[in-house]
Amino acid sequence: MSNTTAVTDDAPLTRPADVSFWEAFRLWLKLGFMGFGGPAAQIALMHRELVEQRRWISERRFLHALNYCMLLPGPEAQQLATYMGWLMHRTWGGIVAGVLFVLPGLCFLIGLSWLYIAYGDVPLVAGLFYGIKPAVTAVVVYAVHRIGSRALKNNVLWAIAAAAFVAIFAFNVPFPAIVAAAIVIGYIGGRVAPDKFEAGGGHGSAKQSYGPAIIDDDTPTPAHALFRWSKLARVLIIGAILWSVPMALLNMVYGWDHTFTQMGWFFTKAALLTFGGAYAVLPYIYQGAITNHGWLTPTQMIDGLALGEANPGPLIMVVAFVGFVGAYVKALFGPDMLFAAGAFAAVLVSWFTFLPSFIFILAGGPFVETTHGNLKFTAPLTAITAAVVGVILNLAVFFAYHVLWPKGFAGSFDWIAALLVVLAAVALVRYKRNVMQVIAASALIGLLLKTVVNV
Repeated sequence: MSNTTAVTDDAPLTRPADVSFWEAFRLWLKLGFMGFGGPAAQIALMHRELVEQRRWISERRFLHALNYCMLLPGPEAQQLATYMGWLMHRTWGGIVAGVLFVLPGLCFLIGLSWLYIAYGDVPLVAGLFYGIKPAVTAVVVYAVHRIGSRALKNNVLWAIAAAAFVAIFAFNVPFPAIVAAAIVIGYIGGRVAPDKFEAGGGHGSAKQSYGPAIIDDDTPTPAHALFRWSKLARVLIIGAILWSVPMALLNMVYGWDHTFTQMGWFFTKAALLTFGGAYAVLPYIYQGAITNHGWLTPTQMIDGLALGEANPGPLIMVVAFVGFVGAYVKALFGPDMLFAAGAFAAVLVSWFTFLPSFIFILAGGPFVETTHGNLKFTAPLTAITAAVVGVILNLAVFFAYHVLWPKGFAGSFDWIAALLVVLAAVALVRYKRNVMQVIAASALIGLLLKTVVNV
């Protein structure tokens, strides 16, 4: 260990026994049911279970894997679980860890989506969502503050964020075009003014040891985790087959313009654009799912985000809600099979959304383990993160408009909803309450306002 690592006084001195595949299986299933609170909470939960309590992996190796996952598009917590499972139990260990991390949340969200779309007009449900929507607006504003405070370290990055906001808000520039422009700016800027594009924040280096781990700092890289070109080619070929076969079948059975086929293609693109976390891709989803495809309404998008926040698993799982509602409303399997259509679409979009994450880990993990270098954000990724702040700010404005002026500017301003937004923001920022607590409290207030006070 390095001289910067401190060992706790009560740290065990003996190495834990090796972990069986099925013991790891039970832990990944447990984490799948406990993964509330967004990526930060999910990563902290994995750290406590894997590093602190069970000592399956050392602090330094855990952070090394996390830094790689932070560089990738996609849900970093789910990718980290996949990486840990792969490192310990080869390819099937990674697949099982990644699938179990999202499977409980997918099942819950399918059920919640059905209750929402089938019974959303019931006063009880309507009251709950009346309180939830302002809370979600506050959560998105808080995300702008949290990400911006880490990412915008100088005037150049502030300017990129401002330009991204103006581009999407005033000119409705597609999100992929904003990402592409940020990549170009970051690439050029990293060479012209590299000090302006240095990565900020990050997860640092290991400062503490919890005792010897099964995969410790000096543990040799397992044979299956060594980089080989043949392994990389095999993963890429299998990944391409797993993507192209379902897409080809959808195209053959339904045609390219059918909703199912377009959902598969749309969420594949979304999976490759989620730099900066789920909040970064939400504007792209609402821009495509609402404006371009008409799969759901702005109000339904806000409600779906609320369900996603209250659901275990990655927040990007909200794509399952979008798929379910789009297929249910369009009755793609006929009027007698609404739930079946929605459930099929939810599974379909989840497949195309999460498949790239598995490919990234199984293809790139061996390179990361072989090099053992300290990975950092490149200048283009730093620029993307700055642009993401402006895009998420636009999302906050979008949500605020639909919550505070539910009937448009021609209608009345909802002062009660505005007060709930402020209260939720204060709870998040001032009193550091977690998202689940804020949403639950806001839902209860909304229920009381609609059923008891009858506002």
